[in-house]
Amino acid sequence: MSGFHAVALAMAAVAAVVSGRDHRVVGLDAPADVAAYTLNGQNIEWPCTSTKSVYADTGRYVAKNVIVTRAQVWGDRAFVLTPRFRSGVPFTVSTVRLECEHRCWPVLVPYPSWALHDEGDPNAIQNAVDVYLDPTGVLWVLDSGLVNTMEQPVRRTQPRIFAIDVKTDKVVKQIDLSGLVCSASRLNYITADYGDDGRVFVYVSDAATRAVIVWEVAADRGYRVVLPKAITHDCTGRRDVLYIALARGLTAGGGALYLTYLTSNRMYKIDACNLRQGCSEGTVVDLGPKPDKMVVLGTDGRTTVYFRYRGQGDVYAWDTDRPDDGTSFGPDRFALVRKADDCGRLATHVAPDNQGGVLWILESNFPDYISGAVGCLGTNVRLQPLVAQCGEQCR
Repeated sequence: MSGFHAVALAMAAVAAVVSGRDHRVVGLDAPADVAAYTLNGQNIEWPCTSTKSVYADTGRYVAKNVIVTRAQVWGDRAFVLTPRFRSGVPFTVSTVRLECEHRCWPVLVPYPSWALHDEGDPNAIQNAVDVYLDPTGVLWVLDSGLVNTMEQPVRRTQPRIFAIDVKTDKVVKQIDLSGLVCSASRLNYITADYGDDGRVFVYVSDAATRAVIVWEVAADRGYRVVLPKAITHDCTGRRDVLYIALARGLTAGGGALYLTYLTSNRMYKIDACNLRQGCSEGTVVDLGPKPDKMVVLGTDGRTTVYFRYRGQGDVYAWDTDRPDDGTSFGPDRFALVRKADDCGRLATHVAPDNQGGVLWILESNFPDYISGAVGCLGTNVRLQPLVAQCGEQCR
């Protein structure tokens, strides 16, 4: 599409801007009472009361089955995901306004429209499992096409990617991934990359087939980069998760994709230039052992990767671009940036806003949701700036 290609051509200039950002964790000098937004399936903007009644009466709306798992911020709006893990989730991508002060309960508004979330409609988003907002304002939505994944899974469509321009709220591109997946595929995460030549690439992790799907947007073609078997040799989970995090270097077009399975004992990386060429043979680097099972939460849009350990609430930062002192990965490279709160919430996502000035963290009682113990009031999800609570060692 012409409008989309214009966006793609602008990405070379954006790369220089991104590489020049001065990120820091918000909150080192901030007051404790920072703005926090509570997101809940009870707070939905409906077209009218009759629509809400119809959805509730037919089982298409069950408030406690709605949970926000991912978030991206552009200006005064956050774009959030409510995957269809269970039945009764009326839409799977929404937007909330971040205009109220301190703690508030903003409403979830289906994005970009109700029509784009009609379950069973082959042209609509069926189950968004991850989202990435690039610096030009294109929201990349990974739709697995498989709904009710924690109950009785139903295949509505083949996996796809929707590209939505958040400045116009229009879908500018759809990418059909059916030729790059198989019946066993399990797609987890998505991120977008671009070089100093303006070419845009989208990466998707396929945990079940040990691969990264690469889509070159301008050429409208894709391919699979199969990862070495060694990356899974110590994994123990039958339905393991393949995390990917794109950390960009300090020069435009640089950077690497960091990869690890949840139950793997080791961290790996592959340079972005090798992914763009479809090459994995001899290019995947073993960075060494992980101290524990790591849940990768996201990046700051530059060189820092954020994570927590499985089942634990403390959040850590790993600067992948620090001067080499003999090792690029390990506890001596990790900084504690947020202590676990007292409410039992665990972080599921960390992401920068579009200005690069604020890092946002999304936390929820996801373990309660999995076990079906959230109660009639629904989930406890909070979106707020990432606040460091660990003192001088974070500086």
